[in-house]
Amino acid sequence: MTARFHVACVQMTSAREPSPNIKAASAHVRDAHDAGAQLIMLPEVVNMVEAFGPLVLERAHVEAEDPFLAAMCALARKTGVWLLVGSIILKSDRPSAETRSEDSKEILVNRSLLIDAEGVIVARYDKIHMFDVDLEDGESYRESKSYQPGAAAVVAETPWGTLGMTVCYDLRFPHLYRTLAHRGASYLAIPSAFTQTTGAAHWHVLMRARAIENGCFVFAPAQCGVHESGRKTYGHSLIVDPWGRVLADGGKVPGIISAEINPAEIKNARGRIPSLTHDRLFD
Repeated sequence: MTARFHVACVQMTSAREPSPNIKAASAHVRDAHDAGAQLIMLPEVVNMVEAFGPLVLERAHVEAEDPFLAAMCALARKTGVWLLVGSIILKSDRPSAETRSEDSKEILVNRSLLIDAEGVIVARYDKIHMFDVDLEDGESYRESKSYQPGAAAVVAETPWGTLGMTVCYDLRFPHLYRTLAHRGASYLAIPSAFTQTTGAAHWHVLMRARAIENGCFVFAPAQCGVHESGRKTYGHSLIVDPWGRVLADGGKVPGIISAEINPAEIKNARGRIPSLTHDRLFD
């Protein structure tokens, strides 16, 4: 098993357009690096939190032309850290048999990207599960109208072991995490922009459950606070160990949480509760 390492999760209140978010995220990454983090993770939709669909399309780029991603690749190369861009909104570069946006010829993806210490993108994951809901407080979300869902579970190799990549609403689909664990994941990334309502009810218990069920560390960088667009996100970025213990909690304001990760705890937890070896097919 690999040696211990330090992970950091960045918590942000992302603005409506990319420029201020590049500045804020870069400052947090540099601070986390200076504090000793080797693997740093950013939250979901870190490049922009915009509620007005036409503006999202206007500001989105294809991956190869996205300024936020370019800045993060350069920053990873400069600092020598591994960097998970939790997710950014991009124009899709994948052909689709179905177009879920009736109002536009273009379609978006919510994409998570893992960048190595050389600034090279080594893994990509498009969010599979679309958040379509009407909440009691009047908030309404229809991701399937504008976003092309991903179609594949993704694991990525890092210097510290295998990382399973997911995004936000995926958290509610435990079979995805079971698949990632069976494919070798020791760590689960769950960058998020949870609503305050659903976060207060379910965030901590679901994050701990995904860690316990699979004997994995969970890293969950999150959006927080009230955004320029009016959206309210829950915060409480979490680092959870394979036994379900919360090692760090980001609370309600922007900042950084970090923890020393001992990979030996994965083997210990799975030895005590070896449920990954007990899955059975059933009708």
